Amino acid sequence: MDRIIYTSMNGASRLMEHQAVLTNNMANASTPGFREQLAMYRSVPMGDGDSYSTRVATVASTPGHSFAVGPMQSTGRALDVALNGEGWFTFQTPDGEAYSRNGALQVGFNNLLQNAQGQPVLSEQNAPIEVPPGASLTIASDGTITAVGAGDPPNTILNLGRLKLVNPPVTAMIHGDDGLFRTVDAQGQTLPAQQADATLKVTSGVLEGSNANPITSMVGMIENSRRYEMQMQVLKNVDANEQRANGLLSVSG
Repeated sequence: MDRIIYTSMNGASRLMEHQAVLTNNMANASTPGFREQLAMYRSVPMGDGDSYSTRVATVASTPGHSFAVGPMQSTGRALDVALNGEGWFTFQTPDGEAYSRNGALQVGFNNLLQNAQGQPVLSEQNAPIEVPPGASLTIASDGTITAVGAGDPPNTILNLGRLKLVNPPVTAMIHGDDGLFRTVDAQGQTLPAQQADATLKVTSGVLEGSNANPITSMVGMIENSRRYEMQMQVLKNVDANEQRANGLLSVSG
């Protein structure tokens, strides 16, 4: 009887973990540049190490993310940029540079170009991009940022630098708790800063949407709920069987 209990409990636990992944995808269905988190199950033999395994447990694992390009959404905002095809924007974080497809940029109170979390955007020189106060910015297709100062004539153009656009292999990228990606080697060690890729292009006034499908996530959440109820029903049936067995023992005694 205990085998049924632990099998059902294991299945219910895995469904709850999978539900968390689907919920995260659902919550970020409208987040620009979000990459859908993947989830799958794998079997793990159970044993003491000396004898053959007689049971197999199931664990949920997240092998990575879907790196399919999301839908493009026109915003008309000069500081909204989207990558054309592959590539990543580069941001400065306390533990080194990190990458994202979210090109919703803004000028911070410190006059640095940054993302919505306040992390500075890096230039090809691996330095933050400083913006003159009140300047009007334009981002070209190659990532070059130009500015016209407040009150300056239109032909007075300042070149502020070029966005650092990189294209590391997606197999080396891991997702951090801050929503940004980083590159690691096969041993999980952080790789050095990536080199800028001059072939990458961007489009201004456009944002790349999330590649998570809310309908798919919702259907998956409903299916998981039904499977969870099935596991709970198994536990109820086991409990009922044990009650009947105890009743038979008490009668025979």
